Amino acid sequence: MKILVQLARIIVGALFIFSGFVKLVDPIGSQYKFEEYFSEGVLNMEFLIPYALPFSILLIVAEILLGVMVLIGYKSKLTVWSLFLLTLVFLFLTWYSAYYNKVTDCGCFGDAVKLSTWGTFYKNVILIGLIIILLIKTNLIKPIFGGKIPKIITFLSLGVFLFIVQHVLTHLPIIDFRAYAIGKSIPKGMEYPEDGSIPPVHDFMLEDAQADLAPELLKKEKVMLVIIYNLGKVDKNGFPAIKDITTKAKEKGYTVYGVSASFSDDLILAQEKYNLPFEFLFCDETTLKTIIRANPGVVILDKGVVVQKKNWIDVDELEL
Repeated sequence: MKILVQLARIIVGALFIFSGFVKLVDPIGSQYKFEEYFSEGVLNMEFLIPYALPFSILLIVAEILLGVMVLIGYKSKLTVWSLFLLTLVFLFLTWYSAYYNKVTDCGCFGDAVKLSTWGTFYKNVILIGLIIILLIKTNLIKPIFGGKIPKIITFLSLGVFLFIVQHVLTHLPIIDFRAYAIGKSIPKGMEYPEDGSIPPVHDFMLEDAQADLAPELLKKEKVMLVIIYNLGKVDKNGFPAIKDITTKAKEKGYTVYGVSASFSDDLILAQEKYNLPFEFLFCDETTLKTIIRANPGVVILDKGVVVQKKNWIDVDELEL
């Protein structure tokens, strides 16, 4: 039993740390996922949508911190019960996703690892089983360090996790697992895999009033796209910086477009109000949220390869 408990402890702790970390580096991705869960077509709890980001951050930090705590043996009883309750939440969400086919990707491992809905549910069933073993034999979970060291490690870890959250929300995810990460080729991402599954990039379009300009723009060397996925939610403080960088880019021969899912009339008004030196193209909002976790943000392409990405607050660091 001692060996079984320690094995369960290691597996549970490592899994929670890994799962929490891949979401910690991109909490906005989890925000979007909870907004999907809270939407009318899923849980019908739209009143919670404005709180999706703080809820995501709380859950992510709790998840990774509890993983650390169970491994080092700090506050064993509180930790194991918290793990049990948290996993029950995950178990319900993944069952709901699988049974009703509402959310095809629960986001349990962020964008790093994709599992089927039922695969994710069964993973949580196994996880609950391991945690129940820890609940039954909590007395066998001993601290691996003496004195106040477990407490110090816990609070230092919490500080580090909160710092990472603040950093990625201010800038961009420190690790990008998506198909639009720096170095990725969008045209290659559009190619169908040999197994016939949907390619990683399957909804990338840049439409004006007449046609989709994506095929043309993906062949050009110097393309700057200003991503404003939703004009109603945009950080207007970013427009002066966007105006400056796009003006410089055009002077250096870049093809510059804004890309948004908002109505064209609203975009024209914003263009005139902030004197933005570029026209807007249309793209699906979900796609734009996937491309960059910023509103507004800037993406630079070279023959379809993503070479630079910046939140508006960092656009002065772009190398033109």
